[in-house]
Amino acid sequence: MSQETERVKVLIIGSGPAGYTAAIYASRAGLSPVLYTGGQPGGQLTITNDVENYPGYPDGVMGPEMMEDFRKQAERFGTDVRYGLATSVDFDSFPKKVTIDEQKVIEAETVIISTGASAKWLGLESEDRLNGKGVSACAVCDGFFFRGQDVAIVGAGDTACEEASYLSNICKKVYMLVRRDEMRASQIMQKRVMNNPKIEILWNTETDEILGEDEVSGVRIFNNKTQKTSELAISGFFVAIGHQPNTEIFKDYLHMDDAGYLKTIPGTTKTNIEGVFACGDAQDNVYRQAVTAAGTGCMAALDAERFLAELETA
Repeated sequence: MSQETERVKVLIIGSGPAGYTAAIYASRAGLSPVLYTGGQPGGQLTITNDVENYPGYPDGVMGPEMMEDFRKQAERFGTDVRYGLATSVDFDSFPKKVTIDEQKVIEAETVIISTGASAKWLGLESEDRLNGKGVSACAVCDGFFFRGQDVAIVGAGDTACEEASYLSNICKKVYMLVRRDEMRASQIMQKRVMNNPKIEILWNTETDEILGEDEVSGVRIFNNKTQKTSELAISGFFVAIGHQPNTEIFKDYLHMDDAGYLKTIPGTTKTNIEGVFACGDAQDNVYRQAVTAAGTGCMAALDAERFLAELETA
């Protein structure tokens, strides 16, 4: 049985701040974009309770509510927002082909990838249950809510050290839980946390369980050297063991770094394939903020618009 096909000017894959911003710009430019939401409509912000660092929301906003605002704004200008997951792509020909839910093929003159990245978690039931209630994967996003309090952070790389240092500026005490007796972080970052009086590094330490009913009240830890279990009283628990960009389906076509983040030409959202653009956390392993994702979404739409204009005059 042949697959259903549809031709579009602009296809946007993903629906976080980057995807929706790209949709707003593309639809206002009269490009009639089609946006597929992906497996997590609204992206990572849908599992974020309070967002206080996005401009324009002076009283803060709930993450899901903010993404709903983005979606409504994109639809207001004519974006066709659809639920569905891109399951495979063919970027060898023009137009580009993207298969949705293994059933429908979208033939797109331009493709904007805004599939984001997913935080890596420890896999604990309590971690999932208390996500957004004291458990977070972003210290810069959520550290402010724990100012003056004791918190813990899991991780041993540069990101974990950076986030521990950041938390130490606003929190009373930061416990850094490191699974082995050494860190993966660069020497300069290790030195920074080791010399910080507000950061206590607990070596050979694994998280057994995050404690609390409706919000985090502590963490039970296990020392894999002494084989002893103990508890820490904390109100915030941060996981900094890395992110995984949602880019697997593009690996045969697009250039990526070792972690899977899409490479773009500096100063643009252009990938190594003409007409394919990448924005948001799928190509940003440094900042990973809603506002920076939105900025690159704008760039991607403008890049796509210029590409289409050049096609017409070619």
